[in-house]
Amino acid sequence: MDALLPDYVQWLMDKENYPHQVESVELIQTHISYIVLAGAYVYKFKKPVDFGFLDFTSLEKRKYFCNEELRLNRRLCPNVYLRTVELGKCCDDFCWGEGDEPIEYAVQMRRLKEDRMMGRLIARGQLQKADIVRIADVLIPFYERAGRSDRVKQFGDVRVVSRTIQENFMETRQFVGGVALPENRFKKIQRIALRFLGKEQIFAQRVRLNKICECHGDLHSGNICLEQEVAIFDCIEFNERLRCTDIAADLAFMAMDLDYHSLHDYSDLFINSYLERSEDEKLMDVLAFYMCYRAYVRGKIGLLTSADSHVSAETRKNAEESAKKYFMLAEEYGEQIECR
Repeated sequence: MDALLPDYVQWLMDKENYPHQVESVELIQTHISYIVLAGAYVYKFKKPVDFGFLDFTSLEKRKYFCNEELRLNRRLCPNVYLRTVELGKCCDDFCWGEGDEPIEYAVQMRRLKEDRMMGRLIARGQLQKADIVRIADVLIPFYERAGRSDRVKQFGDVRVVSRTIQENFMETRQFVGGVALPENRFKKIQRIALRFLGKEQIFAQRVRLNKICECHGDLHSGNICLEQEVAIFDCIEFNERLRCTDIAADLAFMAMDLDYHSLHDYSDLFINSYLERSEDEKLMDVLAFYMCYRAYVRGKIGLLTSADSHVSAETRKNAEESAKKYFMLAEEYGEQIECR
């Protein structure tokens, strides 16, 4: 047992501590979550961290964002996201439900078929072009009915977009000069992004075209399961500004992720499937910009994970290598922006 893990997480690793049948327990860590796979269910606990773009530092906040995660993900996965559960303190031990005091909260989910996870299909070379069309078929009506209030639309303002971009650069500044993010690459991506943000009329046009809505916010292969029904899960619940965005920013994440896995034809198919059935003639004006942004964000997350002392040495190494690849991809998209 890893002594660096919180006491409650160590308790969760014992299969006897669940109110349902569990044959084995597996723990997955990200920079913001402990994800516990136990029998037919998954329990997602939020780490008490503050990265600027999210703040889970109080128990009250973690409970609130568990409820938000439940509410928002039921839009695309109503049969996967089940409830928010409480982990309490009972005498000298932990317990499910209300105890002497609440210790943590988690989102309980139905466990999806791991062999149908999109990332695993990609790794096995089994992803089909028909799967890409299926994903687009789910997303197109999702965007059509997504929230578009005046409050949501304000997140498409160039000043708000600029703040998000600038925050990413600030949040990675401490890593500049390392193997994953050389200074020349950082400066090049930053220069291109800031120059594009100067084209305020492009962002204003996207708002006028009603393309700003309450999106998914984290649309990539790691959050998609291709069972009989497509399950697109784990949307951004912790930051309204990162979730309420241009549809192009959501689509860009998926397209970028396919490029990252060298599935360039699939990336093109995904975008074309959307274009053929939508009225978004100006999508290509901003797509490369948002693909650059998405690649940079994934690189940032890799660096944050590699800097987490609670993850294994292998996880840190893999995260840093992945970050380097994402930043290289962001630079390539930057060059495409310059060529337009």
